[in-house]
Amino acid sequence: MTGAGQPLGLDTLVKLGRRRHLPVPTGRPVLPEGMTTPLGMDAVAVPDRLGALLLPRLPRVGCVYADATHWWWIVPADSDYALSWPSPAHYATGAPVPTTARLLHHPEGTIPYTPPIPLYLALCRATGTTPDWSRPLSA
Repeated sequence: MTGAGQPLGLDTLVKLGRRRHLPVPTGRPVLPEGMTTPLGMDAVAVPDRLGALLLPRLPRVGCVYADATHWWWIVPADSDYALSWPSPAHYATGAPVPTTARLLHHPEGTIPYTPPIPLYLALCRATGTTPDWSRPLSA
């Protein structure tokens, strides 16, 4: 309940849960000139060993940043809504990317996003994880 006696909404609970699990941000990545983020910006970090496996599995690749250990895929904000990204991927609200990361790939046009559902499915396939919506429900 909020101070006014109103129940907390799902959006509020999701945002509170994110704040509790976030690593210390290192900074938002600098996007290529002319790119805009009309849907906000988050990132999905994956170990570098998985990064190269994901590229050929995606119909569209947005901005991807990389350092020696991880690749960060730029996705629209709230792409984790009702979705558990498979381990060892890490969903990062606000797209905190280390300052040591360099731009590895950028798309044509002005939108920096990798579509989150194809990225999620490619990650599930690469990690042998069953997508959330394919798992049996339990009572």
